[in-house]
Amino acid sequence: MDFDQLKKMYDFTGQTVVVTGATGVLGGEIALAMAGCGANIVALHQTPAAGDDLKQKFGKHADKLTLFIANVTDRDVLEQTKEKIVDKFGKIDGLINAAGGNKPQATVAPGGVSFFDLPADALRWVFDLNLLGTVLPCQVFGRHFAEGKQGTILNVSSMSAVRPLTRVVAYGSAKAAVNNFTQWLAVHMATEYSPAIRVNAIAPGFFLTKQNKFLLTDKDTGEYTARGKTILAHTPMGRFGNPDDLIGATLWLMSPASAFVTGTVVAIDGGFSAFGGV
Repeated sequence: MDFDQLKKMYDFTGQTVVVTGATGVLGGEIALAMAGCGANIVALHQTPAAGDDLKQKFGKHADKLTLFIANVTDRDVLEQTKEKIVDKFGKIDGLINAAGGNKPQATVAPGGVSFFDLPADALRWVFDLNLLGTVLPCQVFGRHFAEGKQGTILNVSSMSAVRPLTRVVAYGSAKAAVNNFTQWLAVHMATEYSPAIRVNAIAPGFFLTKQNKFLLTDKDTGEYTARGKTILAHTPMGRFGNPDDLIGATLWLMSPASAFVTGTVVAIDGGFSAFGGV
């Protein structure tokens, strides 16, 4: 083993990585970590204000950040954005699909709307953002990887894809589809274009984010809800995840250290998926 080479595996200097959903809590932490390891980060975001907040978060690494307003469910915009990125950097080396989320209107909650009455537009919104918002960037930027015969794609799934959870019917179904799509695309890219194109996913467990805070904490008291307490009781590590808990697996899957890894979904969940309940 070449230990000098081993030390360089997490050095992304000179690489350009596109990150969708980089203005979110988890996506932002991932993007910042990649920038800290030398990568040029191209963040696709929805509003100027969100982009300004991300630039402030990057601090001393702000020179590594390029911002583009782009809707991940609009293929034409993604195509135009890809051309701008290639014009600026010459190539794209990686794609991290961190865009996603849920909304209360697509969630079955006590005292709220029943499953039978969940509005189609809310369900469609969740499906489009989480599934289509992963597939379309993979089509657009994946073509660039196919043409260059190399590239790395990392999708962000969820523990709700692995263990169907109560309440989040649309979100869990969409993320389960992301898992299936990740495996399908990994095989497709490796066999049809190049084995140097790898596609994997991480499946975070329970992290307190803007999307799920309403389910896990009481908006008035800030205390954990009954659901939040149940989750902790089924998490062997006994806590919710911190955003930086995602970094180790992300850097590994985006780096040459995982050169023989494709089509896998790595759970980052404090042991939730391993817990049998007894």
